[in-house]
Amino acid sequence: MKQSLHIYRVRAINWATDSENKIHDDSVAAEYGFRGGLVPGVTVYGYMSVPIVEFAPEWLDHGTMQVRFHQPVYDGDEVIVRAEVQDDKTIKVTAENESGVAFGSGTALVWRTTERPQERYPEHPLPQTRPVPSRENLIPGSTLGSVVEKLETTDPRDVLQFSNQVLARNFQLGPWIHAASEITNWSAAREGEEISARGRIHDRFDRKGHEFVVVDVMLIGGDGRLVQTVRHTAIYRPRMAASAK
Repeated sequence: MKQSLHIYRVRAINWATDSENKIHDDSVAAEYGFRGGLVPGVTVYGYMSVPIVEFAPEWLDHGTMQVRFHQPVYDGDEVIVRAEVQDDKTIKVTAENESGVAFGSGTALVWRTTERPQERYPEHPLPQTRPVPSRENLIPGSTLGSVVEKLETTDPRDVLQFSNQVLARNFQLGPWIHAASEITNWSAAREGEEISARGRIHDRFDRKGHEFVVVDVMLIGGDGRLVQTVRHTAIYRPRMAASAK
């Protein structure tokens, strides 16, 4: 029998207005056809995780979520998160506006397994000078420089943001958009521990005038345990609005 979870409502906050990624800046976002700076995808994911963690806290230690972002979220938008446990134990979750239009959708699952990915990505130095991303240097299979820093909080948003930094710390990105993520939690993150984020390019493609990159990331805890694996899909070069060309 399906089970509806607690509905979570929140006013979105664009905390990234001063970010290097200027898609979160009102004036730059307007050049790409948006009415304001975009609330980061990791923030929307954080909102979407609230009813899941409330229902099943163990999801942080052994759970998965596939999330896609369909519509931009702007500062001040009301976000309504609805989640429902399905007959197969998956949790369908959506983030909607007041009219029922979906900002994002996802499927989560609490799982229990002793299996772990056998391959661990090696630590690799960050580039001394970040190149501008292009079709020529976003090479599938290539290793990315690792980001090693202390994790200040264990909020799902901040853990995913840490993983998200791998692309930004390896390339000199212009305005870019977080499009989707496939997340697997292998062990709960610990506040204040040193995390090594290691990544590889998985794919690169074009679609509807946008240029995409897909990156696989592993988060390794200070004690060597696997914390999280993520497959990020990002638009590293969005198409410009017609009026801005």
